[in-house]
Amino acid sequence: MGKSLPTSNTEIDQATGVIPPPPSVVSTQEGLHPVIELCGVEKHYQMGDTLVKALHGIDLAIYPGDYISILGPSGCGKSTMLNILGCLDQPTIGTYLLDGIDVSHLSDDELSRVRGKKLGFIFQSYNLIQQLTVVENIEVPLYYQGVSEKESREIAIELANRVGLGKRLDHRPTELSGGQQQRVAIARSLSNDPAVILADEATGNLDSKSGRDILEIFDGLNAEGKTLILITHDESMAQRTNRTIRLKDGSVALDTGRKESSAS
Repeated sequence: MGKSLPTSNTEIDQATGVIPPPPSVVSTQEGLHPVIELCGVEKHYQMGDTLVKALHGIDLAIYPGDYISILGPSGCGKSTMLNILGCLDQPTIGTYLLDGIDVSHLSDDELSRVRGKKLGFIFQSYNLIQQLTVVENIEVPLYYQGVSEKESREIAIELANRVGLGKRLDHRPTELSGGQQQRVAIARSLSNDPAVILADEATGNLDSKSGRDILEIFDGLNAEGKTLILITHDESMAQRTNRTIRLKDGSVALDTGRKESSAS
């Protein structure tokens, strides 16, 4: 059977032989350590005879409770950054610590376990399973975490109510509007109580009212202390979140640092 999820750099070193980076410096933000820390991260792709550096020189610390928009033009590295942050890919060079775990050199199975426990995902196209009901879609991550059927159902119903879908538990995605489907996706992303929620163009397929409703849910989650990272091309996000990171040509061109959110 699979190993237990590594819980410290030392344990990961025993599994992979990777030398751990120096301990993180304690944050000046409320005395907290970063929940995400990228140190000298680069991502390279070989395209024929050409080496493409999709990301280079990324040094970034994200703290519990941050509400971040990552913006930039097409080709700036946003998708690559999402893949790295989401443990869907690994850096070519550099170190990535996620909630204190060095995920830079983990195996695919180890990465999958880390993803399942530490991250929640929300996608532009919702990525719901069409054959499943609202409550069953929310339960999917819990199934892979081995949560009992009874507890899983209780969690899913509570989350469905939380996003305003308590009366649609037995509806399937085809019976829901786009905004309602994205609410299911948000509830699903919360089911494992993740350290970080990653949202990729989460309002991109929605009308303006539904988009505002989804952003208000995000505002509420952050007000409760959740760490959210929104990957977007929408400049208005920079006015809503409490920190903005702009990418250009694979590098961080601007990081505003944490500020008070102007969202109402």
